[in-house]
Amino acid sequence: MNKNTLIGLLVIGVILFGFSWYNNKQYTEKLKEQQRQDSIALAQMPKPEPLREGMAPAQRPETLDSLRQAAEPAPTVSILGPVYDAQLKGTEEFYTIENELYKLTFSNKGGRIAAVELKDYKRYNGQPLMLFQKETHNIEGNVAAGSTFNLTLWAPHQINTADFYFTPRMVSDSSIAFRLYADSTSYLEYLYTVRPDNYLMDMRVDLSHFKGEIAPNQTDVMVDWNVISPQQEKGFDNENNYTTLAYKYPGESSIEELGMSTGLKEEEVTTKVQWVAFKQQFFSSILVAEDNFSSAGLKFNTFHPTNTNIKDYTAQLRLPYSPSTEGYNLQFYFGPNKFSVLKKYGDLEFQKLVPLGWWIIGWINRYVVIPVFDFLGSYIANFGIVILILTVLIKLVIFPLTYKSYLSTARMRLLKPDIDKLNEKYPRKEDAIKKQQAMMQLYRSAGVNPMGGCLPLLIQFPILIAMFRFFPASIELRGKSFLWADDLSSYDSIWNFPDGFSIPFYGDHVSLFALLMAISLYVVSKMNYAQSAGMSNQQMPGMKFMMLYLMPILLLVWFNNYSAGLCYYYLLANIITMGQTFAFRYLVDDKKLHAQMMENSKKPAKKSKWQMRLEEMQRQQEAMRRQQQQRGGKR
Repeated sequence: MNKNTLIGLLVIGVILFGFSWYNNKQYTEKLKEQQRQDSIALAQMPKPEPLREGMAPAQRPETLDSLRQAAEPAPTVSILGPVYDAQLKGTEEFYTIENELYKLTFSNKGGRIAAVELKDYKRYNGQPLMLFQKETHNIEGNVAAGSTFNLTLWAPHQINTADFYFTPRMVSDSSIAFRLYADSTSYLEYLYTVRPDNYLMDMRVDLSHFKGEIAPNQTDVMVDWNVISPQQEKGFDNENNYTTLAYKYPGESSIEELGMSTGLKEEEVTTKVQWVAFKQQFFSSILVAEDNFSSAGLKFNTFHPTNTNIKDYTAQLRLPYSPSTEGYNLQFYFGPNKFSVLKKYGDLEFQKLVPLGWWIIGWINRYVVIPVFDFLGSYIANFGIVILILTVLIKLVIFPLTYKSYLSTARMRLLKPDIDKLNEKYPRKEDAIKKQQAMMQLYRSAGVNPMGGCLPLLIQFPILIAMFRFFPASIELRGKSFLWADDLSSYDSIWNFPDGFSIPFYGDHVSLFALLMAISLYVVSKMNYAQSAGMSNQQMPGMKFMMLYLMPILLLVWFNNYSAGLCYYYLLANIITMGQTFAFRYLVDDKKLHAQMMENSKKPAKKSKWQMRLEEMQRQQEAMRRQQQQRGGKR
């Protein structure tokens, strides 16, 4: 190493040492000045405004000046400073405000909504219905808060608001605010405002007095919302079928769901989201952003059926931030999944949380079934009678289709001797097309449509599915008893198996409505099979076992855990169908019907477009068969 190199290294070392010494001196002086200013800020910080009479906290503290009491001199100062450090210490205290519909419990820990009780509803066991509670157990079985609400900010170091004890102040009889102080004049505020006689409440996240604390390069604010939802209904599995996490894109009329799961499920949404709903079968907790969330990470986990909780929901939502941002307007909905209630919130499309079905199924439920059901329910207190009247009305509406289907099946039965003759005339498989053409000619001459018995049933099918979607989603049936069922929205049970014993897929109880429904389905199927035996023996030889035995057994197992109101409706529908069938047999004279068919056969038959297309296809198939035979003969 030469002399010039040695001198250069020595000069560089002196410069680095001097620069380090100077910076350390400046940092020490700045830290002392910051500690002096923070001490002055603590001394000047205003006391919280007292809560008004009638709006007392659930656990009234002796003083609300917990911030000052917690600000004891510390031997060391964290990077956040003594003001923030003081608010990391404290005692959790709860405060309540309420309206006619719910009671909200707030916590100074994180300034969050700690519990929500709906006044007009109870759990299946008669206890108060809590959408979430102050304290519960998480998936791991550890004691945890029932909900958390956290904002992640950089001021300039990372701050998680859920870690701090906010300072509460009552703004009005219907509003409460919580402040997180940076100094005597800088603070972040949550302002909650309850609306009278409304399930929707407002939350204002005010950053106007906190802007100088937030790092200028911050581009978004992360919102973490977590809720552990208790099981509300009697049947865990049935409730879980309708319990999920839903969200809506801005400007869309439909919603998205994570779907049903008995375990963990999560999804990342990289586009804007208007609201997120923690949805149970009959109740929801919804968070709405006035200017939308910029993205969302959504997740839920499912508790074991023996637990008192059902889902652990988590939503990580981003709100866009810039130095000009004054705050955010959020809204919470805490209430029932009742179609008429949710629809009042207009463009938010909350009513889509009620699973009424897609397309024509949903249309039938929204514009026919629900209005009629609500109208009947407004005059009749017994919902068993309401379901009976609704079933009769539906059967009256579709009566013409049912009658037409019966006539078509009867005509097919009367043609059985002629069909048997055609089967004898064309016994070979090679003559299948000729036999089919002869049968079509027979049907046409007798004025019989082979599809006449199926089409009316297909038209009725959407109504059948609409009822399947409507009853389990109808909160009006919740808690309503009828005969031996104590809750029409859940399963009825006449016998519970011993503890710990359960039949796979069937359950641990016997539902009488499900059993009666299955028996009535067997009787209806047997009557229908006897009515269509002439056709089914030839065209559907495997239908007997499925119609008479398999379907009733499958539905018995399937519906044992379903809504008693749904099983009751299908039971009534089957009983009415039996009555109609007996009436049709009495009113329809087979001899007169057969004579009419013979009279029709003498008239020139007009081919329908469907028949013409079918005959053309048959001619083409016959031509192709002949060509294949000719090619085979040449070889």
